[in-house]
Amino acid sequence: MPVARSGRAALEVATQAAKDAGGIIRAHFHGERHVEYKGRSDIVTDVDLLAEKAIISLLREEYPGFGIISEESEEIAADSGYTWIIDPLDGTRNFVYGIPHFCVSIALARGDEVLLGVIYDPLRGEFFRAEKGKGAFLDDAPISVSAKATVQGSLVGFDMGYEAERGREVLEVASALWPGIHSVRVMGSAALGLAYAACGRLDIYLHLSLFPWDLAAGMLLVTEAGGKVSEIDGKPVSIRSKKVIATSKPIHEDFMGRVRGG
Repeated sequence: MPVARSGRAALEVATQAAKDAGGIIRAHFHGERHVEYKGRSDIVTDVDLLAEKAIISLLREEYPGFGIISEESEEIAADSGYTWIIDPLDGTRNFVYGIPHFCVSIALARGDEVLLGVIYDPLRGEFFRAEKGKGAFLDDAPISVSAKATVQGSLVGFDMGYEAERGREVLEVASALWPGIHSVRVMGSAALGLAYAACGRLDIYLHLSLFPWDLAAGMLLVTEAGGKVSEIDGKPVSIRSKKVIATSKPIHEDFMGRVRGG
């Protein structure tokens, strides 16, 4: 794992960046915020931008040769092969509506290989982290995916994204699973949805319109927690994947059997 300019470990730097940004978000949660529309339902606030600025400033200072992919800024390419992948405020619509379910998500990748990921819920104070090959944790406690073995009886979380067609498609998937599942939840934050799948709060998480900043940290959390992340059709996942399922390995096998059999 690359060491920062200050000599700190990458996880320590990512942790500070996430918690600094989380402090900004928390301080503005009950205040006024300026909202702009990037698309039909894709919004950004001044708080997203403040949080992003704090994260990027620290990461550029500590790792000046690394690339950066962030939701609210142009991609910064680098020759080092390393890239920070950032969502400064995942769940902006929840934030704007006063729903206390959103997070900061930061990952470090070498090429398409995610080396570490952190997801911080600034209101609950929950900090999810994973490093490749070292397991996944909520604060300092190890976490693991659901112990369930089949889709039947599972709690399914999903999000609809910003594309109308993808939103309809994920609703059709949820409808096809119903009533053979326990229930469904529309999360409003893909990163937290993946983190909840990693710690077993959700048995399955689905999303059909993801971006790297939604996916990178969470996919590492799920795999390090003993789970399986793939494309919705079972093909291998990458940080550029759009249509993704995250769950336990037995549920994943059962889900794919149902898809191929149906």
